[in-house]
Amino acid sequence: MSDRIHTLSGYLYEYQKSVTQPEEFWARIADSFHWRKRWTKVLKWNFDEPDVKWFLNAKLNITENIFERHLFTIGDRPAIIWEANDPNEAGRTLTYKELFYEVNRFANALKSKGIGKGDKVIIYMPMVPEAAVAMLACARIGAIHSVVFAGFSSSALADRVNDCEAKAILTSDGNYRGSKKIAVKAVVDEALEKSSVETVIVYERTKQEVTMKEGRDFWWHEVIAEESEQCPAEEMDSEDMLFILYTSGSTGKPKGVVHTTGGYMVYSQYSFDNVFQYSEGDVYWCTADVGWITGHSYIVYGPLLAGATTLMFEGVPTFPDCGRFWAVVEKHKVNVFYTAPTAIRALQAYGTEEIQKYDLSSLKVLGSVGEPINEEAWHWYHTHIGKNKCPIVDTWWQTETGGIMVSPIAGITPTKPAYATLPLPGVQLCIVDPEGNELTGNSVEGYLCIKFPWPSMIRTTYGDHERCKQTYFSTYKGMYFTGDGVKRDHDGYYRILGRVDDVINVSGHRMGTAEVENAINEHPKVIESAVVGYPHEVKGQGIYAYVIADLTNRTEDNLINEIKEMVSKIIGPIAKPDKIQLVPGLPKTRSGKIMRRILRKVAEGSLDNMGDTSTLLDPDVVAKIIEGKK
Repeated sequence: MSDRIHTLSGYLYEYQKSVTQPEEFWARIADSFHWRKRWTKVLKWNFDEPDVKWFLNAKLNITENIFERHLFTIGDRPAIIWEANDPNEAGRTLTYKELFYEVNRFANALKSKGIGKGDKVIIYMPMVPEAAVAMLACARIGAIHSVVFAGFSSSALADRVNDCEAKAILTSDGNYRGSKKIAVKAVVDEALEKSSVETVIVYERTKQEVTMKEGRDFWWHEVIAEESEQCPAEEMDSEDMLFILYTSGSTGKPKGVVHTTGGYMVYSQYSFDNVFQYSEGDVYWCTADVGWITGHSYIVYGPLLAGATTLMFEGVPTFPDCGRFWAVVEKHKVNVFYTAPTAIRALQAYGTEEIQKYDLSSLKVLGSVGEPINEEAWHWYHTHIGKNKCPIVDTWWQTETGGIMVSPIAGITPTKPAYATLPLPGVQLCIVDPEGNELTGNSVEGYLCIKFPWPSMIRTTYGDHERCKQTYFSTYKGMYFTGDGVKRDHDGYYRILGRVDDVINVSGHRMGTAEVENAINEHPKVIESAVVGYPHEVKGQGIYAYVIADLTNRTEDNLINEIKEMVSKIIGPIAKPDKIQLVPGLPKTRSGKIMRRILRKVAEGSLDNMGDTSTLLDPDVVAKIIEGKK
């Protein structure tokens, strides 16, 4: 790619250009893609509304930029290498040509079921190549995909199905996850009891028995059996919706983050190419799931647009043992490895014995994603996995940003443990104080905002534009507010300090506290609850719930277990509280607002710094909460 940064001075030059002449900068990057019709204007924007449009009136199809743009040159190159959950099961490799044919066949199958441009399709699938095929087939015909992580419960799935008014669901009979076999179709059936979904297509993965509803449910292998390997790509406008991805917010209802076609395409490839410094022939492995934004941008779209070989892994890091990641690296000679701090810390706890068994010499670049990486984990990763020779790209970005925003460029930006270092070209960061005043210069700490649009940014929250405005653009005028605290050190490097709003980052996945509280409050014995995050040595943040409850006919342990099960059932196991403390009351102001600051301090164990509690409605409640701390 001609737009590849090769040196630190090259980065500084590109960054400067991208800030002083952003439209010219992005037009140059976009020129390397295939457009059916070029844009009439690069950018139109207003952050007050918000209303942001990139590459106005341009026409394209993102899959033409994955397939037609590459087929003649790299058609026989591996596009996806798939590694199964069980190391004894044979993997699969799909070349660009083979993937192209699979996508076309499935796109035709979707069309045969009456799915076309603008229809919403939910994908609730394991990490198999067909999940990527499903996403690209939707994009091929102009349908809008919404991938839901296949660990979410039926009610969380139903919320998302109903919110985006999905016409079809693509799923599997079951999932393999470590030693477990999970019923997936059964969750879908439960979610669809009150839904108008017309079509369910089921991929056969585990061969477990499932109920198929006549006229609605079809087997994947049957619907593609007769379909052609040719499917013309639907012409899309640059600002047509590509996908909706739901993320937890600080209020209970999940937000459908909308990403559009042209800008997302340009940014996901540009960021992938530059951050990881991908070279032709490298094997790149991101360990995320396609149910999260990381899987969208850096397993599917970014790598495939760049003509890379991307590895998809179905399993977990500790099955059949804690050496599985390193076995996969050795087996496939992985060059670029991108994972979450949670996984690094979990494997760190097992020591280094397992690592010694494997040859990791193919590794050139290591990456971290999902939450800020702590120094200890950074050093362990660098020493034991990278053998002190692989640069670590500690990437900061969000579902809403669509792509990596702040990160070292591998092998070019000098790194510092736990620092995301510098913004990518085109990303104009800004640090503000609580009043919204910009903090200029170095050695400052405040809230992280972005003051100029970038191509892959959120356009709206599906069906509720006001929520998008309130959440991201109303806190500080004329700026996108990230919700994260940040420090800029004496070198001008950025260190992300984590969330400053009511969102907890559990193992790299955002959980709104209100969403967890709503699920706890569903229990008939619960009167009120408050949820906060606390430092967790593996997950980064754990979920600590303070609950006022009626213990009639219940023991404390019994009730706590019931609450945990309930949360797991309503949201999914990922949201299950780590600690539940039954309390006589909650610290409230006289106006009835729960003082979460105090609850956070108790959960963290920072009891010497409680601040003034005398203004509380019942100051004594704090002492009782401290006394009962878990």
